[in-house]
Amino acid sequence: MNGTDVSTGVLGRLSEELTLLTPEAQKAARYVLENPREVGVSTVREIAEAARVKPNTVVRMARQIGFEGYGDFREPFRDEIRRSDGSFPDRARWLQGIRRTGDLGELYADLLDSAIRNIEETFAEIDAEQLQSAAEVIWSARSVYTLGVGINNSSASNFTYLARTGMTDFHAIPRPGSTAIDDLAWADEKDVLIAITCHPYRTEVVEAVDIARKQGVTVIGISDSPASPIILSAQHSFIVSVDTPQFYPSSLSIIALLETLLSFVVAVSSDEIVERVEEFHIRRHQLGLYQEEHT
Repeated sequence: MNGTDVSTGVLGRLSEELTLLTPEAQKAARYVLENPREVGVSTVREIAEAARVKPNTVVRMARQIGFEGYGDFREPFRDEIRRSDGSFPDRARWLQGIRRTGDLGELYADLLDSAIRNIEETFAEIDAEQLQSAAEVIWSARSVYTLGVGINNSSASNFTYLARTGMTDFHAIPRPGSTAIDDLAWADEKDVLIAITCHPYRTEVVEAVDIARKQGVTVIGISDSPASPIILSAQHSFIVSVDTPQFYPSSLSIIALLETLLSFVVAVSSDEIVERVEEFHIRRHQLGLYQEEHT
């Protein structure tokens, strides 16, 4: 029953089976029905204490409505917290529960917390009009250059790879054996540069943005601060949150932003792009690039 919608599935089944449960299990079930949010952020012992029953009573209740155990029963409640807006206390308590799961539980919870927070903080400061404006510039450009070095090189390359399934003039720079400045040598006002760098800012990215602006190129800057030199130089700018408890900087919000931006490009484009994407994948099938499924 994993993945069952909590409000219409698990709770509904629990209500239907309520009178068939033992008196003690009914106490546990009533507590769950009255406090469904507690399940996703609590251990079996915590639920049992709150319902004033024994932990094995909670387990038996879960099994009677079709679950293998409490962990299986709790998972849909956790999924609902993850999928929904969810209040901050609920999420915080869910993370606290993870912290208690072992020696690495605290690190795991901290990483999840920072990942969720980075996405929330990034998109809280971006609206659809900003994305649409940048997408229209990209779609109208002659050529689009995506610049990322170091850890951001893979993000720039992935964005370019996906874009090229429907659009031809996308280039991830610097190209192998080249420099970003050389790759932009013939770019002008008809072109767009998407530049990515976060603190400490990479010199070659900052210099490439400066040169691109002098050549009339439209710059879309992605960085972690409004004071970033590429943000100050960009006509279109997006601030991303990249905090992390680990040594390596987080790329999660950058990847999410680029995926969203590309979706907006497709949304503002002509119908031709859909035909191109379909033709691209048909060609891949014809060339045997995909493992075909045999029925």
